[in-house]
Amino acid sequence: MKKDIDIPEVENVYVAAVKVYNESFKVDEWNAYLINDRDEAIEMALIVSKGYDNKKETSVIRHKLEKLPSKSFAKIEFIQEEVLALNNQFQVTFFADGKMFEKKYLFRKNTVNEKALREIPIIPNKGVLAE
Repeated sequence: MKKDIDIPEVENVYVAAVKVYNESFKVDEWNAYLINDRDEAIEMALIVSKGYDNKKETSVIRHKLEKLPSKSFAKIEFIQEEVLALNNQFQVTFFADGKMFEKKYLFRKNTVNEKALREIPIIPNKGVLAE
């Protein structure tokens, strides 16, 4: 039964939106990153993302990371400016210490912007952490 499955609380794993300069296209762009600030690696990270509000919904996008070493980060996806006007949800599931972890991260609509940039774990650039 679903109620019998123990899914421990996720700690020190974050999703962040970071504005970076794209050398190929010579523009600043927003990218979503998975940050592992744990002391151990996480394995088989599955990330399901979507944007939505009351009237619009984006396609569901799925990503997989085989392994993310401790104290590191990996790019999940590019985020289009138009999508930032929607709620952006990232559901992250991964394995660590022989257990499965799961958490939903949310960027509320219009909260990813230049004024919201802050220091974030591991990544040297400023960004916005998802709730």
